[in-house]
Amino acid sequence: MSSPDKTRRKKGEIQILVNNSLIYSFDFPQAIHYMQKIEVKSYLEILDFSDLDPQEQALVEKAKAISQAAYAPYSSFRVGAAVLLENGNMLQCSNQENVSFPAGVCAEQLVLGYAGANYPQSAPIMMAVVAQRAGEGQWAVVSPCGICRQTINEVENRFNQTIKMLFLRADGKIYRIDGVENLLPLKFNDLKG
Repeated sequence: MSSPDKTRRKKGEIQILVNNSLIYSFDFPQAIHYMQKIEVKSYLEILDFSDLDPQEQALVEKAKAISQAAYAPYSSFRVGAAVLLENGNMLQCSNQENVSFPAGVCAEQLVLGYAGANYPQSAPIMMAVVAQRAGEGQWAVVSPCGICRQTINEVENRFNQTIKMLFLRADGKIYRIDGVENLLPLKFNDLKG
């Protein structure tokens, strides 16, 4: 096929000519709609451990303690998660790896699953997550993976309330975040479209 001699453009139309013969014509809709842009912002606080209230401190300490029980022979990355339920119970779990990596389970998923199975009427209101590489003796900055973020979203939807989250940083400071929308702004919420 010959290359076009010229392309004519009229308002709302494109025509392609070869040897002065029209080979293609396309009419555009009169109104072209452009993509809408949305700005997404996240909000978090950075606090010293001493700035946390006693309940928040206790939750972080529980997450630290349970991280030592992690089964992480492949990554050596020990994660602990603790959750406070509205009935006052504090629960904690650690990550459990599997040689088939997708079969491992994150600490956040485990603790929320345990809470849902054992206390189905009591909403999680706060969660603390910590991580440490085995043998390094220093805490690592951590936040939930995408699957854990979606799991937190599901629990927030189930109880129609946000979960306050605390993440320990390597320098000992704490990220405090209110609600998973600050970590997962474009959440998958339903199948209704």
